[in-house]
Amino acid sequence: MSDADFLDDFDLGESEGEGGEATSILLSDPDITVIELQAVTEAMQAPRLSSGPLAEQFEAEFAAYLGRKYAVAVPSGTLGLLYTLKAYGIGPGDEVIASPYSFRETVHAISLSGARPVFADIDYWAGTLVPAKAEAKITDKTKAIVAGNTNGHPAPWTDFQELARKHKLALIEDSTEAIGSRYKGALVGTFGDTAVFDFSQPFPIVCGEGGMVVTDDIDVAVALRRFRSHKLEERSSVVVSMSAPYQGAMSDITAALGLTQLRRLEEILEQRRTVEHLYQKYVQSFEGIKDPFIGPDVTEVNWFLYVVHLGTRFSKSSRDSIVEDLKVEKVESAGYSTPLHVQRHYFDLGYRRGDFLVTEKVADRAVALPFHTHLSEEEIEFIVATMKDASVNVGAGAAIY
Repeated sequence: MSDADFLDDFDLGESEGEGGEATSILLSDPDITVIELQAVTEAMQAPRLSSGPLAEQFEAEFAAYLGRKYAVAVPSGTLGLLYTLKAYGIGPGDEVIASPYSFRETVHAISLSGARPVFADIDYWAGTLVPAKAEAKITDKTKAIVAGNTNGHPAPWTDFQELARKHKLALIEDSTEAIGSRYKGALVGTFGDTAVFDFSQPFPIVCGEGGMVVTDDIDVAVALRRFRSHKLEERSSVVVSMSAPYQGAMSDITAALGLTQLRRLEEILEQRRTVEHLYQKYVQSFEGIKDPFIGPDVTEVNWFLYVVHLGTRFSKSSRDSIVEDLKVEKVESAGYSTPLHVQRHYFDLGYRRGDFLVTEKVADRAVALPFHTHLSEEEIEFIVATMKDASVNVGAGAAIY
């Protein structure tokens, strides 16, 4: 998923380039230090730039970070999920249950595999897929459940694991938004049969583009690698050449950046938590919003973006007006986000507005504010004050949830 795709997903207006008036406070800004620059420079001076030893080292260290047996580096979370679906033999005629409150780029992989995405509604407070609602969508065509840790908040994984075992389904964990978050003390990425991560902007680990798929199943890991690409020494193998690869590997340049950021991950997350605490300090006086929610079994949440949920006296149009007012004040923000079932691709599959009322209620009133390690307290104070003023302009009301 590219940064441009991310901005498209949230209907964010473009910033001006050189010669124009630039946005002053960016929605995201990668945490790149001299350490990353040095690592990339060294990688570019190596005799091999394509997928090689650095990509393999990144895989090994990422697997070790999560305590998973295998990690497979991929060009994006979307392709990682596509390879995963193919590894489980999922394709035309199959159904995969997913959330309509998610990045379209990730869920698009279901369509790209030839399977049909079947949406189920979300929990109003956590924003994650509800196991009972997912179970109601299971048919004899269902082959997998893709559940995500929405905006960093872990899904109810114990219930999903029981559901997947009960119906003999593959459980795929979309952890693209939640690296570092914990459920019942365990890191996200450790609950699904397979888990998918993404390293494009605005995630904490930013490689430009890139992703990782982790699993404990050696058969799935082998299939993932075969669908990703074939090594030079494997070209004469009758077994390996039975499958046609997508030729979608990660370069060593990208891996050098990702490996360095992985080693700095706790530092990056701690800085982001500081920004989160500053936001909480200033939004406490903002009436008419839904307080940040953390579920009872959730040990730690590392938010993907700082998302403010407006009360029900706000409408989608008033939320959009607030985003526009912030833009006038040179603050990037975005509606979080356009539900998948009302986007054209899924509309053509028969979905309509009104199909998933909780998703629509949440998505129509959520605003993603700038969230990265370079924000100062003065900037955060200004962002919140500007949003509060904008809410008055559109008629702020009491916090009726």
